[in-house]
Amino acid sequence: MYRTMMAGKLHRATVTEANLNYVGSITIDEDLLDAVGMLANEKVQIVNNNNGARLETYIIPGKRGSGVICLNGAAARLVQEGDKVIIISYQMMSDQEAKSHQPKVAVLDDQNKIEQMLGQEPAHTIL
Repeated sequence: MYRTMMAGKLHRATVTEANLNYVGSITIDEDLLDAVGMLANEKVQIVNNNNGARLETYIIPGKRGSGVICLNGAAARLVQEGDKVIIISYQMMSDQEAKSHQPKVAVLDDQNKIEQMLGQEPAHTIL
């Protein structure tokens, strides 16, 4: 049996831009992608903490060190600059792999710099 497990997460990223007139996707600072093992063109889920919207799109790498988190195209209708979002990637793996899997979770500050890296999310943690 295979399961879909969280592979990487950017927690509480701040949306820096919403660009309606761009072909759909999310642009993410390449340094952030590297930190959590996300790749260009990878499918991700985005959860907007401000309004509860959830959507799926794919990644376009953004300029390293820029802190860019830009929702493009139709997704721009679901966010506003300054919104806090969670960006999650998933991976299919066997039950055996899933038992020892440790996702990469980056907790971000308001400028989209990494405050903390987590190998797992402790229960009942308030970040």
